[in-house]
Amino acid sequence: MSRIAGVFAALRQEGRGALIPFVEAFDPDRATSLTLLKGMAENGADIIEIGMPFTDPMADGPTIQAAGRRGLQAGATLNGVLELVTEFRKENDHTPLVLMGYLNPILSHGVEAFCFDAAKAGVDGLIIVDLPAEEADLVLPYAKENKLDVIRLIAPTTSDERLRHVLAGSSGFIYYVSITGVTGTRTASAADLARDIPRIRTETDLPIAVGFGVRTPDQAATVVAHADAAIVASALIDTLCKENAEAVIRDVRALADAVRGVRKAA
Repeated sequence: MSRIAGVFAALRQEGRGALIPFVEAFDPDRATSLTLLKGMAENGADIIEIGMPFTDPMADGPTIQAAGRRGLQAGATLNGVLELVTEFRKENDHTPLVLMGYLNPILSHGVEAFCFDAAKAGVDGLIIVDLPAEEADLVLPYAKENKLDVIRLIAPTTSDERLRHVLAGSSGFIYYVSITGVTGTRTASAADLARDIPRIRTETDLPIAVGFGVRTPDQAATVVAHADAAIVASALIDTLCKENAEAVIRDVRALADAVRGVRKAA
């Protein structure tokens, strides 16, 4: 069983959802990224998503775009991100790590080599934002060979027919983009989630994580009352910019406590 599958299986037994916080690699520097990864894992993060800085992050709002620029200015490269994962794994071999980014750097690295190197470093899953379902075969065989989950994005505008097509080859969990737009803007309501999540569940048994706009402990709790995990990104980056890494870790603890306070029906 993969680390991601193992986490969700354990959480089902506990009757609760997961917290998935986000770290943009090398924002504002490598050392801070490593501090955040360790601190999040120690303070309630069930899975951690790591952003791979890229020059043209088309799905990201201003907050994550700025974080990516800072990461690139600090010297982030794809190899550097993988080295960061390797260092984290020296002390933690249980918290799943998911890389989120764009296809271009992976193509430059070589898809086969990237999947091998990511797995060797200790990565568990990939979210490739701009990889369309029609081109998924570029990655899926190599990801499967290296036991990497390929996590697909589903939007409110995804039709039932398209949903089935996108889910083909998906593993780990489903990333539900709960709003139409870019990251870190508005937040989906409880009514939105109550309408949309059941439609996805009719097509897959994979856990469903909700992102794009989840900012507060109350919002995270609302998400896991309907889905299986809450993904929090822009709010944590805002805290990092305004305060420091310790404040981000404090916020992760508050989010984790809120998620753990919601009991899910068996």
